[in-house]
Amino acid sequence: MRIKTPFVSFSLLLLAGLVLSACTPAAAPSPTPEPTPAPLVLTDGLGRQFSLTSPYQKIVSLAASNTEILFAIGAGDQVVARDSFSDYPEAALAVTDIGGGWGEIDTETVVSLEPDLVLAAQINASEQITALEQLGLNVFYLANPTDLEGMFGNLRIVAQLTGHQTEAEALIETLQKRVQAVDQVIAPLSYRPSVFYELDGTDPNAPWTAGPGTFIDLLIERAGGFNIGSTLDSDWAQISIETLITQNPTIILLGDAVWGGITPEMVAARAGWDSISAVQNGMVYPFDDNLVSRPGPRLVDGLEELAKIFHPGNFE
Repeated sequence: MRIKTPFVSFSLLLLAGLVLSACTPAAAPSPTPEPTPAPLVLTDGLGRQFSLTSPYQKIVSLAASNTEILFAIGAGDQVVARDSFSDYPEAALAVTDIGGGWGEIDTETVVSLEPDLVLAAQINASEQITALEQLGLNVFYLANPTDLEGMFGNLRIVAQLTGHQTEAEALIETLQKRVQAVDQVIAPLSYRPSVFYELDGTDPNAPWTAGPGTFIDLLIERAGGFNIGSTLDSDWAQISIETLITQNPTIILLGDAVWGGITPEMVAARAGWDSISAVQNGMVYPFDDNLVSRPGPRLVDGLEELAKIFHPGNFE
């Protein structure tokens, strides 16, 4: 009879252990935790920082320009209320109207909607913003841009606030191409018609117009015209009929046509205005002021319309 040696017994035990370990499933590795995304930090027009980890979903817009931006970038469904001036696009009219504009904001309704963001603009008085913040509301102040490129920047800011960066970039690309198309036509032209833009002709002897630094001034210049209001001392100012006659504009644009019902015929009937070149030559045009006074994507529409009026032979 053969007797197993201790060495042989140990070897057999070791072999059995290896076989068993090979048959036993290996323990699953511990899952690596997903890194927490860093919050997006944005600075508003008042220099205040906003930290957000997800897009805002219930937004109150306090300015028509903000509302147009929100709908243009695809965030219209996130707008739960808007100011009374927000009348574009048509879908905005279905959103709760909370007043504002030049009047009081219905703060009771605003609070009841439980918004996670109130989007204010430069048109809103500082007292309005303070009052809303004192109610515990989160108010982001979107400053007016100083040029079209700044307007594109505002589109990007609102896109980050709402989570619509992809849509905003596609929109910006389209708008930039349209602006470039106008720039390319205007750049080689030497002729620039003199333009009077009427904001309010209630007093025909001292009508209000847009001065230097306004969107209207910016767009008139970029569209290939010369804004006679650019020689005034303030952004919104009255100009005397004597100065207007001396300046003798080639073109008159009636920004008060939509809200005030002013027509070229009414302008021609004003005392002394018949000596102005634009009136004599029938170059007085009603103009949709919303296209040049609201700092949103429709500023590009305004630029194109102005360029067609100033240089009709160069634009189809």
